[in-house]
Amino acid sequence: MILLERTGELRRLTQALHRARQGNGGQVVITGPLGCGKSALLDAIRTQATGFRVLTATCSALERDFAFGVARQLLDPVLAQDSARLLSGPAGLARPVFEEDTPVDSVFAVQEAAISGLTALVRAIGAEQPVLLLIDDLHWADDPSLHWLMALSAALESEPVLLVAATRDCARGLIGSTEIRPEPLSPQAIADLVERRIGQRPDEEFVSACHAVTGGNPMFLCAVLRHVTSPTADQVPHVRELRPARLKERLVRDLTTQPRFAQDFAKAAAVLGEDELVGRLAGLTDRQAHEAQRVLDQAGLVLCRPVIRDAIEESMPVGERDDWQAKAVKLLHDNGRPAEQVAARLLTVTSAQGPWAIEALGEAAATALRRGAPEVAARYLRRALRDVARDSVQRARLLVDLATAERLFDPAASVRHISYAVPLFREVEERAAALVRIAPTALGSAPRPVRDLIDQVAAGLVHNQELAYRLEARQRYAWHSDPASLADSAQRLRQISGATPGERELQIVLLDAAMLTARLPAHEVAAIARTVLRQEPPHPQHVHTALPLLIKVLAAADAAHEAVPWLDQALGQATTTVEQALIRAQQSFVLMHLGKPGEARAAAERAVDLAVLDWRGDTTTAAIGLIAVAMDLRDPGLIAKLLASRPDRDEPAGVEAVYRMLHAMGEALAGEHAQALERLQDCGRVFDAVGWRNPVLLPWCVYVARLHAQLGDFAAAREAAAAGWDRAVEWGAPLGIGRALTVLGRYTPGGQGLEMLREAVEVLHANPFERAKTLLHLGARERADGDPQAQRHLGDAYQLAVESGAERLAQRIAKELDGNSPGIVVALTRAEFKVAGLVVRGLTNAEIADELDVTSRAIEKHLTNSFRKLGIRRRTELAGALARAYPPDA
Repeated sequence: MILLERTGELRRLTQALHRARQGNGGQVVITGPLGCGKSALLDAIRTQATGFRVLTATCSALERDFAFGVARQLLDPVLAQDSARLLSGPAGLARPVFEEDTPVDSVFAVQEAAISGLTALVRAIGAEQPVLLLIDDLHWADDPSLHWLMALSAALESEPVLLVAATRDCARGLIGSTEIRPEPLSPQAIADLVERRIGQRPDEEFVSACHAVTGGNPMFLCAVLRHVTSPTADQVPHVRELRPARLKERLVRDLTTQPRFAQDFAKAAAVLGEDELVGRLAGLTDRQAHEAQRVLDQAGLVLCRPVIRDAIEESMPVGERDDWQAKAVKLLHDNGRPAEQVAARLLTVTSAQGPWAIEALGEAAATALRRGAPEVAARYLRRALRDVARDSVQRARLLVDLATAERLFDPAASVRHISYAVPLFREVEERAAALVRIAPTALGSAPRPVRDLIDQVAAGLVHNQELAYRLEARQRYAWHSDPASLADSAQRLRQISGATPGERELQIVLLDAAMLTARLPAHEVAAIARTVLRQEPPHPQHVHTALPLLIKVLAAADAAHEAVPWLDQALGQATTTVEQALIRAQQSFVLMHLGKPGEARAAAERAVDLAVLDWRGDTTTAAIGLIAVAMDLRDPGLIAKLLASRPDRDEPAGVEAVYRMLHAMGEALAGEHAQALERLQDCGRVFDAVGWRNPVLLPWCVYVARLHAQLGDFAAAREAAAAGWDRAVEWGAPLGIGRALTVLGRYTPGGQGLEMLREAVEVLHANPFERAKTLLHLGARERADGDPQAQRHLGDAYQLAVESGAERLAQRIAKELDGNSPGIVVALTRAEFKVAGLVVRGLTNAEIADELDVTSRAIEKHLTNSFRKLGIRRRTELAGALARAYPPDA
């Protein structure tokens, strides 16, 4: 191995090696074009790694779909010595990567668990001896391995582990790594290398020509030197003809001059790479294969060089190359190579290969799913589908498996492929079993033909009651925005005992419908929901079932206490980002309805930070929960994130209105009260049209009342609050009743309003946050009336706000206690409030008159009335007076 002009690169690598030996690991990426000497630098650092355990891997384009293939290359040799001990503790999460028969809880265990386990495994190996990980051709790494290497590289700073990778594409490098880019060789270095190779000092003209043709690329230079007779000036014309593209042509021409058995060996090596089966693929005996290797080496066709193998493969016609690939993959299969290795190569074969290939692809897909690579599994299954008859049951089964793999990362495709599969099954029970592979919640936005298909299969299913229950659950959820379908949910719910898993799944969907429509009282819905939850063991996989609906029902029925420990246990078992994010979203919704806004905010922010911008699968239930939390918290940042992360897909009318309600809250917080009011009223009409009337989950009447008050129309505010109170009483959950009473009491004058507020305080006894808000309004009204109870009520409100983690509310109550806030909304009329807002924006009376198309005299009258009501004398005092009179709603 000759390394010229690489002193600086070697010094940086040696320094990194020394730091890792001291326990301060890191990562180095050697990047640059083909042939610049990256692999030579990897070999050089390997020779200097005294005292290190050196683990190596070479990535290959043919194995890019072999999930965690690079990780296995690196770690298989170590595990072969002591896998039982090393794969214990946290490293045990990596077992599915290495062991074919490792049991897993679900095929949906995605790659985050394996990544955590692999990282823990490297740490365990490094605890015994410093580790050097060398990876060549990182640009061909499979995606799961690359994701692991990214995570690993972020955890090496305090570990005795050095990761060095060579890649042509810096975009597939490692974040935060040290980058080394070997420079082209100078003319002097070219002269030295030529002399060492040929044993003769080259002429200057020869060196200059070599530099011009190869650009100082070491590999191209070596290829040139194999095609010249001497490093002299008379060879310059020949050198100039040997540009990189010409070199490949020359290599191919040289191959055609070799004996047929050597040509076959070269083509086999080009297809199979450095594998012990190359000779057999070429149809040669071991002796013939050895002789072929010797002949090719003598001709300068060094098959261990990827560029030479690539040139040979590219020279083959498409049909011939496909034949070689097909023979190679069959040979690998027949010799017991792992199914994923066989499947990854089958992806490059265009011709049908028969039952063995379909079986291998299916087995590889199952392995990829267990290893946390559903996208890879889907590629294998799509390839298998090309080899089966279009109207066969086998095709139907493959489509179902494909839909199962796609459920996490492409739910729309999952539903579509199930709909393709179902008609291909001959038996109605097979069709039903295929349909129930999709969770009910994934069908909320399913197209009409899919919903009709479910109805058709359900109508034909006679003898399997359990499947019938599960199909009915999907039927009902698929038509969730249809008032006619929702109408009989309460009656149907009373007919279901919940004795079997299928019945409980149907119960959950019916409970959700009964909650949305408020057709059963909250206490009855809560009782059934608690019974169902007690029969379902906590597990993180519940996020892919109908169970999130049950959590939402319990919270809306003001009965969420039992969900807290259940979700805590599920979160403790979660190993994937998606599961953790969805469970955090559920926790946030539950905590908010238990009156713990501080904890709810933390859980919501954690859910958003984990995955809200990249959630896979159906997340509608989690999104609705987070929307409710964001609105209750009046958190502009969370509202903006949820609106920005909204899935780009058609939603049912009710779900669409939920997002529009969130948008309206954002407008209200930005001071666009009239626009927000109009949007909220439109949302209310949509909710009523689809039959969604739950006043706890969808408290739009309360929000409308507040906006009317902000705009100075207290009569309209009372009317909206009264409508919200009627709905809340019908539903019967204390939270809904207390909220509506609070708002109604705020905008009802005199003793009647005070009595409403006092009643709301009692109703909300179990919710410290809502109780604190009501006590604030009660205390503020009492203080204005000179009632001595005011100070005690405000003190109680402050204590509750602090205990519930409501910091902003506590600050506002503190101002009331200090007497620095009026605590009462000043009754400006809608016109007065509008004029005051325009003054605050800096408009003159004349400009406001033009804006509103009224006389200047009318503007003066409105301002005079506003100044009197607010107790001020100047325009400059208006902004502060409005802020005091209209504080943010608690």
